[in-house]
Formats: sequence, C-alpha cells, structure tokens
Amino acid sequence: MDKFYSIDDINAEYDVIILGAGPAGCTAGLYAGRDELSTLILESKFPGGHLAITDSIENYPGTGESIGGAALAMKFAQQAVEAGATIRNGNVIKVHLEGDDKFITLDSGKVIKCKALIIATGTTPKLLGAENETNFIGKGISFCATCDAGFYRDKSIVVVGGGNSAIEEAIYLTKFVKDVTLVHRRDEFRASNSSVTRAKNNPKIKMVLSSAVTKFIGDKKVTAVTIKNLKTNEEYDLPIDGVFLFVGWIPNTSLFEGLINLTEDKFVDATETTKTNVEGIYATGDVRSKELMQVITAASDGAIAAKFAEHYISDKK
Repeated sequence: MDKFYSIDDINAEYDVIILGAGPAGCTAGLYAGRDELSTLILESKFPGGHLAITDSIENYPGTGESIGGAALAMKFAQQAVEAGATIRNGNVIKVHLEGDDKFITLDSGKVIKCKALIIATGTTPKLLGAENETNFIGKGISFCATCDAGFYRDKSIVVVGGGNSAIEEAIYLTKFVKDVTLVHRRDEFRASNSSVTRAKNNPKIKMVLSSAVTKFIGDKKVTAVTIKNLKTNEEYDLPIDGVFLFVGWIPNTSLFEGLINLTEDKFVDATETTKTNVEGIYATGDVRSKELMQVITAASDGAIAAKFAEHYISDKK
C-alpha cells in the first residue's frame, strides 16, 4: 500500500479495472488476482469507502465480536494486493467504449484500457445540512441500523427521515435501544400505512413531526441535537447517544450515464449476477440496485463480478 498515491507505475492496459476500493472492489480484486488476471483497482479517496469511517463492525463473519471499520478495510485492501491486484489512488473523469474494449481516463490525462470493467463506486449518503453534521459522521451519526444498532443498547437515539427505510429501521432499533425519537420534516410520513401504524403503536418510539435537526452537539461524539419546529420556529436541545439518518443515498454513477442502464434513482440496473446491459461491465456493492446494503453483500457482489469477468475474458480469448 506504500505506492497507493502514485500512478507512475500504472500500465496502459489491464484485463480488469475495478472502480472503487471498498469491500466490493477489493473482493473483486482478490478474486480477479487469484485468477491471474492483471487487475487495477482505482480509488478516488481511500480504501474502504463507508467501511473505513465506521467506528466498529460487529456482524462481519470471522472477525470476532467487533473490529474497527478502518482496520477491516485495510485487511480487504491488503488481501487484494497480496492476491496480485494493484490499488492506486486515481480520479476517473471519463469511461468510454471502443468495440469490446473499455477505456478509463484519469484527471491526469492518462488513459487506461481494459477488457472487463467492474463498477464499485458506492453511494454518498444524503445529509441534512445541519450545523456540525460532517464532524460527527462515524462519531455518533450512523446510516445503517443493521450495522450499528448493537452499539446503542439501552441508549436514547434519534432517527431522522419519513420514508419506509426510516420507519422500518426505527422499529428495528427498538429491539436494542431504550427509546427512539423519530424526527420528520412533514406532517405525514411517506412510508406505507402499515409501517407507520406499527411505529405509532411501538411504545419506544416518539414521533416529532414538522421538525428538523438543525445542529449536532458534542465533543468527541454526539451528545445532543437541536430540533427546530418548522411551524413555530421554536428550538430545543435533546440529549441523545446517537443519530441515524435515513434521508436517502446518492449513487456515484454520474460517470456511467448514457453508457449503461441506470434505474430511475440512478443506481446501476444490474442483476444478481452483477451483469449490466453492456457485456464485460459489472456493478457491485451499494451502487447496484439491491435490497440489502451490507459489507457482506458487497463482498459477495465483488466475488461474483470477478468470476463472471474471468469467464467473459476467457470466452473472448
């Protein structure tokens, strides 16, 4: 990983290029490398993606009760490198096709050719725009109840959102936490009536409507939030132990518009095989339209994509 920030040694052509070094991308690199495919993983920020800024992971098999997200991310990356993949920091500005070949253009102007392309660019969580918000991501602000619920046993939390994800995750969190304050900007929820009814009937959930979280308060971790009533403009501070934001995800797919099929929400429209509508291009992890976004499902996608890429390349030969 010492050469991560250097692109001087990048070749002009690879069997496989993987965009993104999160769990999906690194697993794809691991499998592709073991299949003796020349493999380049390009990451615009740092290996791990969302995993790298997660305090702890408790539900990844084989790691024990808990492991730091950054530590697990480095294990993913290191294993991919040991299998033969190259991981480099690179900002891709263009992807285009010429026949069966795929071409990646970096912001340095360097153009790299590959036979198969695996997309693992992930998503960006939608934020509230509240004061101090970015300071507490991974330090009391979470985006995944399944991942982090266990850290808030018998504690008080806030859930922000009004769609099905927010309601369902709030209900799920009541299995662990002391109480949930569900904050939504509107008078009514966008979630299904059945889910809303279940939430209203749950004694652990308090609903605060027509309100918004405008500020996060704390030192090293969130200890309180400021809630503003959007009708009266009255504000008050609510002491809490953590906040879960479920206001949506933005897939990192702008590079692929017009190249492959995207869903209405701009996620990559790919099957469980990770195949897109273009031969030799695969989509893995959170960027793929799917039901469950977890480290383990991302890793699974990466393995599947690499194996199909290997078959595709062998068939072309």
